[in-house]
Amino acid sequence: MLRRNARLRKEYLYKKSLEDREAATFDKKRKLQQALDNNKAIPTELRGEDKKLRKNLDLADEKTKNQRSTMDDEYAYLGVKDPKVLVTTSRDPSSRLSQFLKELRMLFPGAQRMNRGAYIVKDLIQLARTHEMTDVIIVHEHRGEPDGLVVCHLPFGPTAYFGLSNVVLRHDLADKPPTMSEANPHLIFHGFTAKMGLRVKTILQALFPPAKQAGDRVMTFCNRHDTIQFRHHSFERPKGDPAEGKTQAKKVTLSENGPRFTMRLFRVELGSIDMKDVEVEWVLRPYFNRQKEALALPEEEEAENAEATS
Repeated sequence: MLRRNARLRKEYLYKKSLEDREAATFDKKRKLQQALDNNKAIPTELRGEDKKLRKNLDLADEKTKNQRSTMDDEYAYLGVKDPKVLVTTSRDPSSRLSQFLKELRMLFPGAQRMNRGAYIVKDLIQLARTHEMTDVIIVHEHRGEPDGLVVCHLPFGPTAYFGLSNVVLRHDLADKPPTMSEANPHLIFHGFTAKMGLRVKTILQALFPPAKQAGDRVMTFCNRHDTIQFRHHSFERPKGDPAEGKTQAKKVTLSENGPRFTMRLFRVELGSIDMKDVEVEWVLRPYFNRQKEALALPEEEEAENAEATS
């Protein structure tokens, strides 16, 4: 198993090393395609190899038109295979963190909860790889209050670090929540329009299997100013004639199941949590005066993109 993991890791690093070489070729093809589409002269730096590039353009299809990166391979089976999620805590968890972990496990269909015990991170990830887990979630706390969430995709990453705040457990809700269903939930993502927002959306979406159309469970990840609000609801459809669906839709009852919490992304690494010297894909720099929102595009750019696609 150790030799196999080492071999797969070498193959993964080799693929990443080829990306920079391929990026130059794809950039030349893009410039040539733009010149041909706009009826302009071929750029001088491409005139020696334009014939070869044209041949590659003629052979390109939907799959090979754009460069495929190792990021695409990380979630190649998204929606094809059901994820296997392992959830655990930091060492010596408090009773509140243990209760939060139990409720967190019920959010992910088919997830397994594990007591941390004396496991170090390296052994924990190795154990998850041995049992072919797809993701590991580690919850941290500060003085009994959950304050951190780490989502590590296996076998080779990425790893996303979130801060947690405003955690409300099921028994802390104002209204008594109904029995929590463990059906595959419908997912709602709002405000994830930027490049990093789409990346975070993929990381979170990979934790859940595809939902069935008749499901009555919905989870919402709503981004506003790089702060992600999480809500968990179940809805009940009125019984009646299916032909009256439009009139009956107004009578759907929505009830919150809990838990609810607020997430804030502060780091994304291109590797698993046990790896050293990994490349940092994105990191929060809150003390920069001109720090832009990472997860959502400005309203002007979002409107321009909507007009371009329409």
